[in-house]
Amino acid sequence: MIDSTTEPIHQDRVWSDERWTARVMKNEDDDGWAVAITLHSESEPALVGPWTMGRDKKNPKPLDVSAFHTLVKTASEVLRRHEQQLHAQLNRNITVTVAGRRITVALTIVPHEDGATASLVATDDFGEELGRAPVSPVFKLNASSALAWAESGFARPDGRDNGNL
Repeated sequence: MIDSTTEPIHQDRVWSDERWTARVMKNEDDDGWAVAITLHSESEPALVGPWTMGRDKKNPKPLDVSAFHTLVKTASEVLRRHEQQLHAQLNRNITVTVAGRRITVALTIVPHEDGATASLVATDDFGEELGRAPVSPVFKLNASSALAWAESGFARPDGRDNGNL
C-alpha cells in the first residue's frame, strides 16, 4: 500500500514526491530485485521492472534523485500510452463522401458500470453537425455503415445485425 502522506521520502529503497512513490523490493521470482512506481491516487503500480544489484551483489542499488526521475518519466509515458489506447478504443471516426460532400462519422462509447452507451455524430468539413443518433456500444463503425447511415439521412440505426446498419 502506498503512503498517504505527501511529504517527500528519500530512502535507499523508498523514494517519493507529491505524486509518485518508487519502492525497491525483493523479486519473488529470482534472487534479484525489482522496483515498482505508483501514482499516489492509484492502488496498482504504473510500472514494475528489474532493479540493479548494488556493488556487493547481494543488496539493491539505492534509489537516488536521477533514478527516481527516470522512473517517473517512464511510468508517466506508460500511463499516457494506456490513456491513448483507451481513447482509441472508445472513440473512432471515418470520413465518407456522400453526393460529393465529405462527412465525418464519429462513434463515441461511454463506459459505465451499469452498461456502456454509444452515439454516432456526423459532421461536415466545417464541423457543423449533420446528424446524431444513439447506437449500441457494439455498433461496428466502418466505411459501409457510415455511408449507409449518411445515405439514410442520419435516421436512427435499428440495431439489427449485431449493431450494424
